[in-house]
This record gives sequence, C-alpha cells and structure tokens, in this order.
Amino acid sequence: MVTFGLNYDVKPPHRQVFERYCLEVIDAMRAMPGHVETRLYGDLARPASYLIYSQWDTPASFRAFMRSDAFQAAQRFGRDILDGPPRHHVYTEMRAAGAEAGPGSGPRAAGRT
Repeated sequence: MVTFGLNYDVKPPHRQVFERYCLEVIDAMRAMPGHVETRLYGDLARPASYLIYSQWDTPASFRAFMRSDAFQAAQRFGRDILDGPPRHHVYTEMRAAGAEAGPGSGPRAAGRT
C-alpha cells in the first residue's frame, strides 16, 4: 500500500468551491482501480490550506489516477483558485523492528511526486 498527500493552498474566496470540487474528485478516485481510501483535511490554523490524504494499493494505481481525465480536469480547475502550486508527497509506513503495521503506525513524509 502507498499513501500520497496532496497539499493545496486555496485563495480564501474560493474555499467552498474548492471543497465541493474536491468531493467530486474524491468520488472519481473511489471508482479508480487500486483506490483504497481518500480524505480531505483542512488546517485549523490556516483555513485555506488543505491536505488530500489518499491511499492506493500500488504506486502504479495512483499514477494511473494522476493521468486520468478526472485529475487533469482538477488540475485545470485549480489554476484559478489555488494560491500557489500544489505540493504532492509520498508517505511510507514506519514500523518498529519486528512489528506489524497496524493502528497508530501512521505515515511519515518520504518524498514528492
């Protein structure tokens, strides 16, 4: 399993539009082969800053989504409402020596896509 963080800063007047559009894109993600789970989070200290946390069964399945019409449309849509370029990160699981991954074994940042 692989986890991606898609980080976005939105121009404040466009927050509600961004949130509604993200829900549509998340619905499209759910229909993609290899999708496991996706959630949209907002930063309480910076209300126009968001993280889309997305889990996929393989990196290839996520890359297929990134090439999809739905993602390309989202990229075009975001050009007008984002306050700066998106930042995409790949996360890997941290495991204690000999331990199985499980609840509480959250991701850590490993790189960018």
